[in-house]
Amino acid sequence: MDPIYKCQVALDLDIGAIISGRLVAGAKDLNVRNTVIIGAGIIGLAIAHHLQKDGVNVTVVDRDPEGDKASFGNAGGFAVTDVVPASVPGLMWRVPRWLIDPLGPLSIRPLHAPRLIPWLLRFSRSGSLAESSRIAKALSALNSRTYDDLLPMLADAGLSAELQRRGALTLYETAAGFRRDAREWNVKRFHGIDAQDISGHDARSMEPALGPLVYCAVFTPQWSHINDPKRMVDAMRNLVRQRGAQIVTGEVRHVVANSSRSVSVELADGRKIMGENAVVAAGAWSGQMTRQLGDHVLLESERGYNATIADPGICLSRELIFAERKFVATPLTCGLRIGGAAEFGGLNAKPNFQRSQALTKLASMYLPNLKTDNPRNWAGHRPATPDSLPVIDRSTRHPNIFYAFGHGHYGLTQAATTGRLAADLVLRKPPSIEMEPYSVRRFAWRSNGEGRITRDRFFASMRINAIAGRTKRIVWRRVDEIGTPGRD
Repeated sequence: MDPIYKCQVALDLDIGAIISGRLVAGAKDLNVRNTVIIGAGIIGLAIAHHLQKDGVNVTVVDRDPEGDKASFGNAGGFAVTDVVPASVPGLMWRVPRWLIDPLGPLSIRPLHAPRLIPWLLRFSRSGSLAESSRIAKALSALNSRTYDDLLPMLADAGLSAELQRRGALTLYETAAGFRRDAREWNVKRFHGIDAQDISGHDARSMEPALGPLVYCAVFTPQWSHINDPKRMVDAMRNLVRQRGAQIVTGEVRHVVANSSRSVSVELADGRKIMGENAVVAAGAWSGQMTRQLGDHVLLESERGYNATIADPGICLSRELIFAERKFVATPLTCGLRIGGAAEFGGLNAKPNFQRSQALTKLASMYLPNLKTDNPRNWAGHRPATPDSLPVIDRSTRHPNIFYAFGHGHYGLTQAATTGRLAADLVLRKPPSIEMEPYSVRRFAWRSNGEGRITRDRFFASMRINAIAGRTKRIVWRRVDEIGTPGRD
């Protein structure tokens, strides 16, 4: 356990209990009768659920509690087998080819690129052999607990029958692509993942809708999917409300720690919500709040796209992962959902739904009888950290403000476990796993510990960012001077 966390636990626990050798950390003892959770996505609702089970009153605030979120626009998969970070050795050599494809799996909006430089520097560093091994261990620690925490939560919400534990197929169209990913599969097997190599013929036997393009595949039986992620989020929101949670509609402007036992969450319309503790679980918007609270976090919106086809004309029994094209297809009760893409353009850029259309065209290559008529297109903001690990921690400056965000592609997968871990932090219970990999302090420039940014590296990235910003302004000024090609 982190020594700083040990000290905080000791300070918060009842002194009499410490003297007598009893470490009691109940809601009554610690005066956490009311906790304000910022964010009504699946992470915030899972935290509310676990706190309520421990006797804590919760208030959940969101600008649109029942509105569109990444929590229910995702592909619905519980990716417990994904323990390899997004940045792996050799990945950066593949990025230029993806970027020059206007509808490829990766896109960076030009106007956002300068702001992205510090994030990209850390992302590149996370792809070293040592770092990717460390991160894989931390991802495995979270994902290995998924079903232990998820199944009881689904049962409480009446959703047990909604979980489809049929595994997933990761598909390859070339032998070269399969060989390139061999190291990643070995890493997964090292961490206890059951990964079964099968031929293209066997893959088509499992999923007859697949066409001849599939060369080989890997079957991962531990993977599962939910029938409809929106139904899951709606059921969790109804559950916590029925158990007494207040669901407040409002846009959070400020989070203020009035004392070590009082937090004020200030809304745009002037209202204030008071609590003993607050948890920031606002997804891709969380970074704006942590900056106000004095914690620097490298958090970006990685926008994902999908298309849901109500009548696809084919049947799938499990999620399909198209490894070389970087997209997935999941059979949901609302239709076949085809999702993927990673677009970095900030929180305010308008979505480019041509990416959704491109996904359906790609899917047709693998699924020849797929009907692509009248798809429902969607785009949402994934909260992405450069090391693929979420932030699950206490604020470095305010002992009664906590963080739970940055899950990237794994919000649904890690929600129940994050809910349990975050609730334990609020209740000052000793954590059940090592929490250092998910610490907010790993982004602090003042630290040079493992997995953190040094002072020199931080300022170097800031200088690069400043130079890039000046270059962008010079380029656009020059364009204005010479005029746009083709303009009179």
